[in-house]
Amino acid sequence: MSNTLYLEPFSGIAGDMLLSALCSLADAYDEVVELPAKLHLPDGRVEIQTLNKNGIVCRHINIIDTGEAHSETHSHSHDHGGHAHSHDHSPHRHLSDILALIEAGHISQRAKEIAKSIFLIIGESEARIHNIPIEKIHFHEVSGVDSILDIVGCAVLIDRLDISKCYSDPVCLGFGTVKTEHGLLPVPAPATADILKGIPTYKGDEQGERCTPTGAAILKYLQPEFTPPPTPTQEIAYGPGKKDFRAANVIRTSLLAPAKTEATEVWVVETNLDDFSGEYLGTDFQDGLIEAGALDFHLSAVQMKKGRPAILLSALSTSESRDAVADYILENSSSIGVRFHKAQRRTLARRKVAIETDYGTVLAKESEMPSGKKKTKLEYESLKELAQKNHISLQELKRNIARS
Repeated sequence: MSNTLYLEPFSGIAGDMLLSALCSLADAYDEVVELPAKLHLPDGRVEIQTLNKNGIVCRHINIIDTGEAHSETHSHSHDHGGHAHSHDHSPHRHLSDILALIEAGHISQRAKEIAKSIFLIIGESEARIHNIPIEKIHFHEVSGVDSILDIVGCAVLIDRLDISKCYSDPVCLGFGTVKTEHGLLPVPAPATADILKGIPTYKGDEQGERCTPTGAAILKYLQPEFTPPPTPTQEIAYGPGKKDFRAANVIRTSLLAPAKTEATEVWVVETNLDDFSGEYLGTDFQDGLIEAGALDFHLSAVQMKKGRPAILLSALSTSESRDAVADYILENSSSIGVRFHKAQRRTLARRKVAIETDYGTVLAKESEMPSGKKKTKLEYESLKELAQKNHISLQELKRNIARS
């Protein structure tokens, strides 16, 4: 069964923080400890630490670069996950090296695809910033064993938890400067800022890097909606960063209770018509609206400014058909402008059924209610055809079928 994840990055977001929180949600510590061997990374070791963040006691996945596989090393330090690492690194890996390493790992195919997608998000960002082809990108901060295990570990856990939807609060970024391979850079670092385009953020009130490229890329992969979660919280876990701030340096993750019926996102396309005859909104216009991609529509009588009577046309559509529906309305009515906004809708699971009656076969729509009970609605066109065939009125036919 797929799950919905809710993220609260009120203290920022980094790969190790997310890995720790997801590991707690999935109770998959043994699996994460085994991950270096599954990825053929002898220079990586996983330790589980217990940290206390302002009274919140939570477990942290600490990735240690042992340097065992390095033929030549050099030492440096950089900020990561709200804290600094200082250790030896092997020569920087290219994106192709990392993708090959993931493909050769002993993890599920879906986890491989998730991990590769996250690294591609970072690679595309680096290519834009440095203005070079993505295949020539060689990573700095995210090519080390710690970042690889953070990203692949999160991919394994997203797969294990079967996360299909995500909601998030805005992301705390921090401010100031961060030390990188390229020298001192502003917070957020250029790659982080590029990845987070379109995502709501705020600086917070404490200096320091609160969101890393790794954390930003994992968040971007999850494609969260920045709206209140639609269902109650079912499970909660915290992922800490090593550094201490005045506020607890943790990310809170939650699994939401499943909805009895799944909510889906639709667009409402609307326009007011105060100079258009209602006869033009008949069957032909309505059939065309459905063909353009409208899921449903309705017409309402409204009163506009200066007391003018008008018709409000409201149509529902998917994201893919929204513009086609808007174009159809503008082409086939007197409207010179439409407005649209997102909405959520819940629909019952349904199927078409054929019901045998004394008058013949009639088609119906059977829906399952949240309680599990079923309700049936006879299809109008099928009912009309059967009434004409039996030379009986629609109302009488419906009453006779209901009694039988």
